[in-house]
Amino acid sequence: MIVRALRSALVWALALLWLMPVYLMVVNSMTPAKQYSGNPAWMPTGLAFFQNLSTAWTDSGFGDGLLNSLMYSLSAAALAVLAAALAGYAVVIMPLKRPTLWFWLIYLGTLLPLQIFLAPLFKAYVAVGLYDTNLGMILIYAAICVPFAFFIVRNYLSTLPTEITEAAQLDGASWATVFWRIHFPLIRSSLLAAFIFQFTWVWNDLLFGITLTTSPDRRPVMAALAEVSGGFASLGPPVTLAAAIVASFPTVVLFIACQRFFVSSLKAVG
Repeated sequence: MIVRALRSALVWALALLWLMPVYLMVVNSMTPAKQYSGNPAWMPTGLAFFQNLSTAWTDSGFGDGLLNSLMYSLSAAALAVLAAALAGYAVVIMPLKRPTLWFWLIYLGTLLPLQIFLAPLFKAYVAVGLYDTNLGMILIYAAICVPFAFFIVRNYLSTLPTEITEAAQLDGASWATVFWRIHFPLIRSSLLAAFIFQFTWVWNDLLFGITLTTSPDRRPVMAALAEVSGGFASLGPPVTLAAAIVASFPTVVLFIACQRFFVSSLKAVG
């Protein structure tokens, strides 16, 4: 009984500790920018949230950043998950030589620091005309997302019984048919979990956003948010806070909407 009470108290304490900055962010985002004194307010002093958001949307290109990140996150995560599913199927299900070697070659992408890619990527993108383009951003995000998505899908495929493949081959099914009609439906929960992870990573990326783009109509939302809080500091902290709250909505909504599938897929992978 005492252990349960202590555990509950610890959980509530951690929840309050996490919610306090969120509360301050919401309260201060409602403060009119011109009335902000520089000290954080603990109680609402206005209802200027949408006014502050409108300022960020029109004066700093924040709206373009949201649309760009939505496009980058959806397309790059989908491409990465599809590539990871095909790679995982080849490594786990098909009679591929040295599957462990192929696994480490693909998974190695998650072990290297992303900063080492910046200089060669910048030079290569400028040389081939992909710098500051939507296509260039989608390609690099998809490539970076493949290794971790592959790790999730590969582990899930490893839990499936081999008799499924053997039975399908006895019926004369090709490798492509076995993948699309049998394994693909079975691994949908793991694909969704990988998609959520990669969507969130792309949405929250700042490093490649400020390195491979310069135009406001190409930059992702975190790069646009950095401009709101940096180059547009004259707009005021409430404007930055309002933009930050809106920028966090898509990932929160995605996690809540897909929570059931996300948890079940992680249990299966574990």
